[in-house]
Amino acid sequence: MSAGTFTPRPGAAPVSRMIVAQTALETRMLLRNGEQLLLTVIIPALLLTLFSAVDIVDTGAGRSVDFLAPGILALAVMSTAFTGQAIATGFDRRYGVLKRLGASPLPRRALMAAKTLSVLVTEVLQIALLTVIALALGWSPQGDPLSVAALILLGTAAFSGLGLLMAGTLRAEATLAAANLVFLLLLVAGGVIVPLEKFPGAVRSALELLPISALSHGLREVLQHGAALPWSDGAILAVWAVLGLGAAAKLFRWE
Repeated sequence: MSAGTFTPRPGAAPVSRMIVAQTALETRMLLRNGEQLLLTVIIPALLLTLFSAVDIVDTGAGRSVDFLAPGILALAVMSTAFTGQAIATGFDRRYGVLKRLGASPLPRRALMAAKTLSVLVTEVLQIALLTVIALALGWSPQGDPLSVAALILLGTAAFSGLGLLMAGTLRAEATLAAANLVFLLLLVAGGVIVPLEKFPGAVRSALELLPISALSHGLREVLQHGAALPWSDGAILAVWAVLGLGAAAKLFRWE
């Protein structure tokens, strides 16, 4: 055995390894949080089951589940990338977690990357669970999976930017209230359960520009009608992503 076998090698781990470790930690913390599980899993699953089984809302021709499933998938993306991330990051900021991590060897860009990857991991689990439930309810998805993945990634970027912007500029308590309020408002007015055609023309035109409306409509076009990637919906999501992430990068306060 050579003398240098157990020589210490002080220094930070590679950034990639730090990102993986932080992603695993962020994901475990999210999945252990009862409030986050309520938002990300239980509420979407209950809404999908209830409104598919009971004819409460007129969703047009065809089976209700074929209309509802894409909208609930969009809701799941919003609940994780926007509501859940905004609340979790807001309280991390309030309790000084972000400040302490910023002073650690973990670079801030790596922390943001880990939070983003944690959101994507959670979304994969959400989508898998909701897909199983929808298939059990008789859902028959159509379309190209790559188009679905592109819309979900664009939606994730858009909602993540808005969530980080809210968490980085408002007090934690204000973020908690505002994020939940926005979640409820967009659940009703974002084309998730109630078709946008039910709203007056002027109101509908404004609602169609919301990221949740673009994501739910885009997913519905692909999964219900078998259309190609809807570029108009993708463009709306891309604009929200650029604006949200850009504003968050500029205005986010770590303390």
